[in-house]
Amino acid sequence: MSSDHSKAVSIMILGKEYLISCNDDERNSLISAADFLDDKMREIRDAGKVIGTDRIAVMAALNMAHELLDPSSGSSKAPADVENKIKNIQSKIEDALFRSQQLELEA
Repeated sequence: MSSDHSKAVSIMILGKEYLISCNDDERNSLISAADFLDDKMREIRDAGKVIGTDRIAVMAALNMAHELLDPSSGSSKAPADVENKIKNIQSKIEDALFRSQQLELEA
């Protein structure tokens, strides 16, 4: 199968499985991003100050966006390629969450 064909990749975030469609050549990056996000979300959850998966996810996203866009890092704006990658991953996550909600409604 060529690298321009999408396959479903299973990732785990806070013990919940998500199937994300991605190209073969993006698989390792997606898994790394999911592991990174899972670590950040676990840190927030384990600190005990934020309750609820949705709120934990938002806090993790805000923390990562702040780290990415922090002016003290020498750049006040993310490079265009990083922004595009973030939007691509965000779209995949939103799609997976939507499908997950649909499955929960059908159950």
